[in-house]
Amino acid sequence: MKKILISAVLACSFILPVHAEDALKTAISGSHRSAENVARDPARHPYETLTFLGIKPNMTVVELSPGGGWYTEILAPYLRNKGNLIAAGGDPESSSEYARKGAAAFRQKLDANPAVYDKVKVGIFEPGNKYKFAAPNSVDLVLTFRNIHNWAGGGDEQLTTAFKQVYDSLKPGGVFGVVDHRLPANKEANLKSGYLHEAYVIAQIEKAGFKLAEKSEINANPKDTADHKSGVWALPPSFANKDEDRAKYAAIGESDRMTLKFVKPSAKK
Repeated sequence: MKKILISAVLACSFILPVHAEDALKTAISGSHRSAENVARDPARHPYETLTFLGIKPNMTVVELSPGGGWYTEILAPYLRNKGNLIAAGGDPESSSEYARKGAAAFRQKLDANPAVYDKVKVGIFEPGNKYKFAAPNSVDLVLTFRNIHNWAGGGDEQLTTAFKQVYDSLKPGGVFGVVDHRLPANKEANLKSGYLHEAYVIAQIEKAGFKLAEKSEINANPKDTADHKSGVWALPPSFANKDEDRAKYAAIGESDRMTLKFVKPSAKK
């Protein structure tokens, strides 16, 4: 009898790791991801970032301004079976040609691989123009990666209005996760550089009703001095200055980034 029990325990010890397999790591290692995007994992830290922001596979998640879908490649398969992913970007009928082209390219990416993206819902989040992505109090987690420096060009009022839309979409206790290029506090702000002061971002988001819950240095890069010709785009992967000082920028790596976790306060009893 004792031998049978020992054998059963040993068998379980080999089975358990399979059942306990981390779904997020599986999504990150998926063969559907482009080689170009996978190559940036060491700089963007998707597992650590999403874990810090508290993602779970049964959540309703909004990804704001998904761009080319770098994070969508991870979020879509991770949330496909138990959760919901809403990718909210430019309006396909926008007055902005840039927004229309971006929306069309993103739609094409989704349609090209239904096995991964068939359950992704597409919404609109175009600051200063249109917001249509989720019902009030229906979302667990809203994410945006390296987008606030673009939205800030519309001014503080427009930015806070956009954050209020995010706030309204979240359930009480819901999380707003932000990653963006960080400007050192002792440097003068310049929106054209692509960098933002962390204190400014926090202040604008808290004006919409959020509370900063936690910061992380997951995406920090102390080599980045944030004072480059052509701004943040001088760094990889853009290399805006082409061959000029390319080796220097390659040695710096991708930008120093703030990683911020905000919470929509729960209703008071």
